[in-house]
Amino acid sequence: MRTAYPVETVRAAERELMARVPEGALMQRAAAGLAVVCAEVLGKVYGSRVVLLVGSGDNGGDALYAGARLARRGAGVSAVLLSPERVHGGGLAAFRAAGGRVAGGGAGGAEGALRVPDVVHVLRGADLVVDGIVGIGGKGGLRPQASELAGAVRDAGIPVVAVDLPSGVDADTGVVSGEAVRADVTVTFGAYKPGLLIDPGREYAGVVRLVDIGLELGRPELGRPGLGGGEVEALQYADVASLLPMPTGESDKYRRGVVGIVAGSDRYPGAAVLAVAGALRGGAGAVRYVGHAADAVIARFPETLVSAGPPSKAGRVQAWVVGPGLGDDAGRLADVIAADVPVLIDADGLRLADAAAVRGREAPTLLTPHAGEAAALLGVAREEVERGRLAAVRELAGRYGATVLLKGSTTLVAGRGDGAVRVNPTGTPWLATAGSGDVLSGLAGALLAAGLGAGDAGAVGAYLHGLAGRHAADGAPVGAHDVAEAIPAAWRDVRGLR
Repeated sequence: MRTAYPVETVRAAERELMARVPEGALMQRAAAGLAVVCAEVLGKVYGSRVVLLVGSGDNGGDALYAGARLARRGAGVSAVLLSPERVHGGGLAAFRAAGGRVAGGGAGGAEGALRVPDVVHVLRGADLVVDGIVGIGGKGGLRPQASELAGAVRDAGIPVVAVDLPSGVDADTGVVSGEAVRADVTVTFGAYKPGLLIDPGREYAGVVRLVDIGLELGRPELGRPGLGGGEVEALQYADVASLLPMPTGESDKYRRGVVGIVAGSDRYPGAAVLAVAGALRGGAGAVRYVGHAADAVIARFPETLVSAGPPSKAGRVQAWVVGPGLGDDAGRLADVIAADVPVLIDADGLRLADAAAVRGREAPTLLTPHAGEAAALLGVAREEVERGRLAAVRELAGRYGATVLLKGSTTLVAGRGDGAVRVNPTGTPWLATAGSGDVLSGLAGALLAAGLGAGDAGAVGAYLHGLAGRHAADGAPVGAHDVAEAIPAAWRDVRGLR
């Protein structure tokens, strides 16, 4: 599992470690790791040209010390100092001693002397740019001069390695306010930061490389209720494999989990078919269907148990999925919400659900909105949700007293009350297709019925769904039905059976 920690937690761990090691040891560890990654990106260090963009403080110091290491290996390294009067003194001295050259406004050392056109000249012919403008403490976007410089780097088209995180990205949230540096590789120190895993920040980070500098942050165990400190975690294959429900010789359809699905309408019968497909491919022992698309469901999946309803009279289930293509059938939705088993609410169900009724449920509830639906539930513009996905998913979880799976380029799952969030690392842009969310609802509902908690069902469902999308698409367009059919392949992949 990859765990990303808030800046305040990382800073506290750094202070604790610095009190126990020689002065400057942490920066040297960070610089050594940064220089190694820069060398890998360059391929050949000797004779290469590297430009360091150096801000004030420790982030700039990391860049300067790494630049000194590259210069000693024969690279021509130039440093552009954005704040010469506040540059890290030790780093600058080591850089100059190694043969590094200060370029642009830093040459004279006068405040405000930096001119972006001069920097553009320095960038010309460079093989690599190292972004050390702003560290993990930066908030509220870049200042005008740094913003202009980030734009110049983007226009130059030179590979970029970011120090700790790309300048202009909020380390705690992934929010990007205005211009930001777009890195090919980000070298982060000690721990992942949430902004490296969550869009839009994730998109700017490129490939993320973690350098261990000895921080002691504690690694929480999988399956506990929550981290509780604002952390963000991303499951990996081994984590998902350990959570997958597997039948035994004693299993029957009820032990495996029966999921009820209330979905589809005369206008949207396909939503029901896709939700049922996701549930069956997701391991449900049986699927009970209640809705207006029974003929379409039976025609595609004759093993489905259909009922005229209401849901409370349909028979025994271990979980309900309600909402995909439901239309305005508020009565059946209310019947499901009143059930004492786990419930997943999606699509039209989110639009029709009574917030007080959802908050009043004692059994687990999983809401699965996309950004537009989340915006409607929060009463804000969609753009606000997309800019601040982490804040949005946490706000929804708190407001509805439920677990929330916010779908999107990075799908987030927030538990109720503890602030911990899981971010899904799988997926493909080809999953942005009609009906894909219906498949995810059925899949996550099957996992709920199998006994997984709402957070685990959401996170594992999103992981398998994203992986199935990759298998189905394989670089080409894909439909929702193809994604459902690829879930078993994703399942086998996670369990190491491919």
